[in-house]
Amino acid sequence: MGLLKVGVPKTWDDSKKNLHYVRQAGIRQFVSTYNRVKDLKGDELLWGDEIEYGVFVLDPDNKKIRLSLRAKDIMDELNRKELEHSQISEGCNWVPEYGAWMVEATPNRPYTGFSTDLLRVERNMRLRRKRILTVLHENEIAPTVTTFPLLGALGDDGSVPPVPVGGPVTESEYISDKIINPHPRFGTLTANIRQRRGSKVNIKVPLFRDRNTPEFKGFEIVRSGGKDGCCGSDAQQLWRYGKGDACEEKYGRGYVTVGCSTTSRDEQIDESTGMATMEKWLVDVQCDGCKGLFYRSAPNVIVPDADWPRNGDVVMGYEIPDTPGWIRLQNGYYLPMQSDDGNVQFLFKVSKRAQPQNTEMKRIGSNTPLFRGAEQEDVASLLGGTVAIVEPSVNGESTSSHTANGDADPTSNERVRAAVHMDAMAFGMGCCCLQITFQAKDVEESRFLFDQLNVMAPIMMALTASTPILKGRLLDTDARWGIISESVDDRTPAERGRADPNAPYDEYAAKGQRRIYKSRYDSISSYIYQGTLPQGGDPKGLNNRVLNIYNDIPLEIDQDSYEELRKSGVDPALAQHLAHLFIRDPLVIFDGAVEEVDDEIQTDHFESIQSTNWQSVRWKPPPPRNDPNAPHIGWRTEFRSMEIQLTDFENAAFAVFAVLLQRTILTFDLNLYIPISRVDANMQRAHSRNAAAKGKFFFRRHLAPLEEGDDGYGVKYVSMFSMAASGTFDSSSKSTDEDEDDDSVSIKRRSAPTAPGSDEENAFEEMTMAEIMTGKGDFFPGLIPLVRAYLDHIGADSASRERLDSYLDFIEKRSVGELLTPATWIRNFVRSHPAYQHDSFVSDEIAYDLMVACKEIGEGKRHVPELLGNVTIRPITTDGAYQTKLDSKRATNQRLVQLLQRYTRRKSPFDTEFSSELAPDSNNAASAEFAP
Repeated sequence: MGLLKVGVPKTWDDSKKNLHYVRQAGIRQFVSTYNRVKDLKGDELLWGDEIEYGVFVLDPDNKKIRLSLRAKDIMDELNRKELEHSQISEGCNWVPEYGAWMVEATPNRPYTGFSTDLLRVERNMRLRRKRILTVLHENEIAPTVTTFPLLGALGDDGSVPPVPVGGPVTESEYISDKIINPHPRFGTLTANIRQRRGSKVNIKVPLFRDRNTPEFKGFEIVRSGGKDGCCGSDAQQLWRYGKGDACEEKYGRGYVTVGCSTTSRDEQIDESTGMATMEKWLVDVQCDGCKGLFYRSAPNVIVPDADWPRNGDVVMGYEIPDTPGWIRLQNGYYLPMQSDDGNVQFLFKVSKRAQPQNTEMKRIGSNTPLFRGAEQEDVASLLGGTVAIVEPSVNGESTSSHTANGDADPTSNERVRAAVHMDAMAFGMGCCCLQITFQAKDVEESRFLFDQLNVMAPIMMALTASTPILKGRLLDTDARWGIISESVDDRTPAERGRADPNAPYDEYAAKGQRRIYKSRYDSISSYIYQGTLPQGGDPKGLNNRVLNIYNDIPLEIDQDSYEELRKSGVDPALAQHLAHLFIRDPLVIFDGAVEEVDDEIQTDHFESIQSTNWQSVRWKPPPPRNDPNAPHIGWRTEFRSMEIQLTDFENAAFAVFAVLLQRTILTFDLNLYIPISRVDANMQRAHSRNAAAKGKFFFRRHLAPLEEGDDGYGVKYVSMFSMAASGTFDSSSKSTDEDEDDDSVSIKRRSAPTAPGSDEENAFEEMTMAEIMTGKGDFFPGLIPLVRAYLDHIGADSASRERLDSYLDFIEKRSVGELLTPATWIRNFVRSHPAYQHDSFVSDEIAYDLMVACKEIGEGKRHVPELLGNVTIRPITTDGAYQTKLDSKRATNQRLVQLLQRYTRRKSPFDTEFSSELAPDSNNAASAEFAP
């Protein structure tokens, strides 16, 4: 849950006077840390996983299930036991989570970079489950599910003990303040988000439409997509989370606007998606001797050593709201739209299909040639004014209208749907997930992994989807991400692009008036790996700016932070990322920990911003070592999008796949880059019902460069992978190390984000999950075959390989639709339950039976082949949770007699039936549990 510290947090009103100081100090602290550790190299792969558990109370007599608010007691008891058994190398670490019913667990020591350590993952997850079972009451369960299905649907009767709805922290209509973890940070965070926003958070998730769902009475008859959706055809219904303000203003809180996924090209140019993307601008400077424009590092600050954009170039950027007449480019620099006197127009907004025609700038494009035709307008037509300008939109949101019964304007693909409304942070932060953190060998590798894993975030979220229920209703979505995003959205109305009569807010960042397109819990907004130009050399200063053409969405930054970072030697790509984090205000400030914090050796203020920017991937600098005996921790990348699964086998399979994939990417020099706008589109698609089996996602066609000599416009083309598929690769040819630097990093990887060559428009396409994971044609081998090839490459031992292959087989079966995601299985369970009325309501009885089933599946007591196939989960009990001590503490006479009575009942001296009944062979159980 981020940074936890001991202290007394300030109220929001008290915090306001410190917001500016903390933002400034946070940048100083980062710079101090960065300069101290930026040259660290050679760290080994260390990694770990985090799993969150919810604890529930069963009432079997009345078929009810409620939250158990004992999480702190449970956590304290578990950590006490860990100390008692600290001599055991394999252990667990238990930490608080947001809900008073939640506990987070990690392994007590990181996994290493050896293949045998991959077998530790499932063993440790099973150990965590065993150990939590030892401290639960007889009527308590802790299944690994994403959400408590009845949260906010039960009034005062939602927990044990019962607590009244509402309170000064949340002011919620549905949940009680008392279900929040008592640690002061959690309540303060909740209250301050609400107060900064100026209202309660507003979560609206599309409601699942069944034949008797009352909210859909009077809606239009659904078309060919069937009764469960509104898009028809092969399109997915899209929940555009975080963009519900305009819909609420029209229809009230009981409705939400949804869209339909279309095609790659249509979605790129369809302004009704509500997705903020940068505009394309034609450079056309008409004055004597003018060839183009010089870049500016800030408005009016010319950068004379940078290669300027020439006439005929099409650049990507967006207008700066508070600096009229300037656009900010995706490369972090600025251009004026016209001359100072306003007489000469420099930049012209053009269609998003427009492509640059200036051959001098080809090296800023891509070396991946186009292999299919694309409609491109040439510069001549642009200069002649014959190309349609992009349709106007307001703050990146559609200006189209909708009819009240759910039909959309014919020019838009959006519809209005009934929604499940929630109003408190607990609905989002009460979700459980699976997160993985990797230590990289140096800062460059950590940044490269940050970028690559960003592309994988929505893919893995869809593949692990497990959130089809909240607030006692079936949702028309499968994933938790957007729910959490809306649950912590502290943006002011002005920051959300709405009218704001209370603005400006003098203490807030940018006075609370800067347009911010995303909640502070969302996907990343910029790639951060800088890379280098190919063939080395940098005659015109190109290494001193962001070359990543995939950063195609507006990146709001704190200009003062950006300039301070650049002045301190931080490169533009990383400076952009950090300055984007610092558009947010700190949410929790502690008494006595403001100016008292030493910016040279502490990072409290940096972490207060960093830890409350909950992005799909998080880049983490090494923490300070305040104790010489503290372990060394290097540069890390945290992968945050995966949903928790019902069994430890599944959770281990996805955790192991994540680590194997990142090693495969590094080892084989793979390049997953696609425009961030397409990653954002994938995040929306990943929420869609059954997206893993039925959805399509944007993904890069060529993970390795195409071979030289292919113009790319024909059907036939040659790539490394196509040569493997056709058997034409010459294995006798000698490879050289000329393309590696001193750090064993290839030129291919260095140049990946710069994509030198022509335009990147056709470098990606829509693929199904099956195609992404198992391959497509002879040009895309699939991620799972690549991971298997990596295991062959490293020569993984046979014992490890057998288990790893079982993980990969399982993931492959889920990706091709042979096995269900937990979300689909849970929805099917509810809809087939005898008590279900086909009205989208999940009753007490249904929720009880569902959670019991989830518990039994996780503990290996119920086999569900549609989820696991032929994988059998070995039953989990408390046996072997802790090693048995050879204790010599005296037993009472009564106890001794009771023990001996068991043996008098034996039929022969070799009969162990009764002894095993008394004391199961825990040592044998433990050894079997941890066998490879």
